[in-house]
Order: sequence, then structure tokens, then C-alpha cells
Amino acid sequence: MRYDTMTQEGQAGAWQVFAYPFRIFFLSLALLAVAAMPLWLAVITGHLQPPLALPALYWHQHEMLFAFLYAGVAGFLLTAVCVWTGTERLHGGWLLGLWLVWLAGRVLMAAGESAPTWLVFGVNLAFLPLVMVDAGWRIWHSRQLRQMVILLVLGLLWMMQLGFLLQPGGPYAAVALVATMLLMLIIGGRITPAFSLAWLRNRGGTIEGIRTVPALEVSLVAGMVSVAASVLLEYAHGIMFSALVTGLLVLVRILLWRGWRVVREPLLWILHLSLLWVPLSLWLLAGSAAGWWHGTVWIHAAGVGAMGGLMLGVMSRVALGHTGRPLQLATAMVVAFIAVQGAAAVRVAAGLGALPWQAGLVLSTLFWVVAYGIFLVCYTRILVTPRVDGKPG
Repeated sequence: MRYDTMTQEGQAGAWQVFAYPFRIFFLSLALLAVAAMPLWLAVITGHLQPPLALPALYWHQHEMLFAFLYAGVAGFLLTAVCVWTGTERLHGGWLLGLWLVWLAGRVLMAAGESAPTWLVFGVNLAFLPLVMVDAGWRIWHSRQLRQMVILLVLGLLWMMQLGFLLQPGGPYAAVALVATMLLMLIIGGRITPAFSLAWLRNRGGTIEGIRTVPALEVSLVAGMVSVAASVLLEYAHGIMFSALVTGLLVLVRILLWRGWRVVREPLLWILHLSLLWVPLSLWLLAGSAAGWWHGTVWIHAAGVGAMGGLMLGVMSRVALGHTGRPLQLATAMVVAFIAVQGAAAVRVAAGLGALPWQAGLVLSTLFWVVAYGIFLVCYTRILVTPRVDGKPG
């Protein structure tokens, strides 16, 4: 029986989460966020010793970067690319198969201590190329070559994942995080000013001065590539210079969007605020290269503040818009947005020595779990039930 027929007959049931990529992957990302951090806290404090496929620190790095990020990429990109290209969405059995690859990777990483290395690595390395093939086919056939830059960044991420699995102690995770910030700047640079302008126009707000500068966009990408190359080569002076300059370029770009004008709309200010962690992360990276503080400080600023905050903001908006609901955020989600920013601030403060390390880790984990736990409470029903307007997806 065809999936669409099942939906029309009201027999889809649990299949509804496979009606569109954002449904299953946003739900899975939030569940991973809520489960993985407390598990990491239990492991690092010695209360639990699960049969992880990698040493505990490397497991944590892999799951909170590649697994968490890839779920977000799949949910957003495979949904957005259908809109960009006007193609039929990935759904049903094909989407189920893709998700099972992602899920198998999580199971193998968490319980694959005795599993063959080739199996653990192979399954985890298979997921992103499958996402890229689906998105790339649609982009290529619609001749929207402008979108290819996203695939290039994803290709870099995949190569860094490969390097990380083969040599976990190398610079690959750090380079992958820089590439992640570049991806956030590309996608965030498209949706954040566009959504803000639309909101202001609808309410008669001031739109003068909100703009993008093409030369700045090109310089910013070049700067991020320079940062990534310097981190890969572990060239301290190159990291300091490129990160300082690129951070300034990113800040100027964000300020040109005049984010303070949309402060009354949480679905918008969370995007602006989360992206502000990118220049801060770059400056913290420069400071770590200079030896002023520990190298994990910038990692948590980028991973928790920028990536964690942006993911939460984008998922909250996409899940409403693509299920036919008005863009009206539940009050509890404002608490979630504040909590994820609090998680980043506390974790960075602990890394800088402003808070006791273990207390900071526990409090940051609590904020993080609260943020994504609220998302699950507010959005699970939305993600597992049909669109309110009766349209497919």
C-alpha cells in the first residue's frame, strides 16, 4: 500500500513521523540532546561505565558534534531543499531507512565496545553522504547551483568526521566545529535577515539599514576557511589572526541585520542571539591559541551557544510552519531559549574558571536538558500528528 494512501485513509499512525524529514529528525535530535548530556555527566563523574565504542571523551565529542548536528542538517536541509527546488519530499520507507542508519550509528557508538571497528565506523560514516546524495540530486536537477556551497561544507564535515574516527586526538573535531560555524553562517545568513525583514514589514516596523554586503559575505567565507586551515595545521599565529579578524567580520554582518528591532519576537531574537556566539567563539579560539585559557572554552561557546541555540530556534519555527500552524511560539519555549543560552554561558564561565568546574558542568547540563526537554513537551505532538491544514507532510 502506498504511504500517501495510508495517510489519506487515516491508517498512518506512527508513520506520521516519516511524512517529512523534519519530523523524525527534529524529534530524534531533541531526544539525543536530552539523553546524551546526562549520560556524559554520569560517565565523566564515574557513576556509569557504558560499553562505548570510543573512549568516553571522544564518544562525547562525536555524538554532540556529528550525531547531533547531522540530525539537524537532515531535518532542515531535506525539508528546505524540497521547497527550494519544488521537488517531492523524502518520506515513507526511504525516510525510515535513512533514519535507521542514523539510529544504528547511535546504538553502535553507545554500546559497540565489542563490535567490529569497521562496522561502527562504516555505519556512522554512511549517514551524511546519503543526505548529501538526496539533497544534491534535487539541487543539481533544479539547476540551483547556489545551494552547492552547502554541500561543499558538508563534504568538509564528512572528511573531518573520517579523520576524527581514524585519529580521535587530532585537530579534526575542532576543524569540524569551525565548518559547522560556517554552515550556520551560510544558512543563518539567509534565513535570519529574511525572516526579520518579513516580520518588520508585516508590522510596519523600520526596515531601513537592514542589509547584506556582498563583499562582506565573500570575505567572511574566506575568513572561516582560513580559520579552518589554521586549526587543521595547528598553526597558532594563523589561528589567532584569522579568528580575530573573521570574528570582527561576523559581528559587523550580524549588526547590519539590526536584530534589536525584532526583540519582541522570540522566534527571531533566538536566531540573532545564537549567531552572536559565533564571533565570540572565534575570539575565544584566538585566546586559546594564545594560551590564555583552555581550548574547550571556545568549543562549548560554539557547540552549546551557537549550534545548540540555533538548532532550537530553527526547529521551533520549521515545525510550526511546515505543519500548517501559525508562527506563534508557546510561552514555555521562551524559557527553553533562555535556558539554552544559560547552558552556554555557564559552561563557558566554568571553562574560564569563573565557576567551579563540576558545579558548572552540572548546572550547564541541567539548563541544556531543560531547554530540549521543553521542546519535546511542546513539539512532540506537533511532530507526530498530521498537518492541521490537511495537506500532505
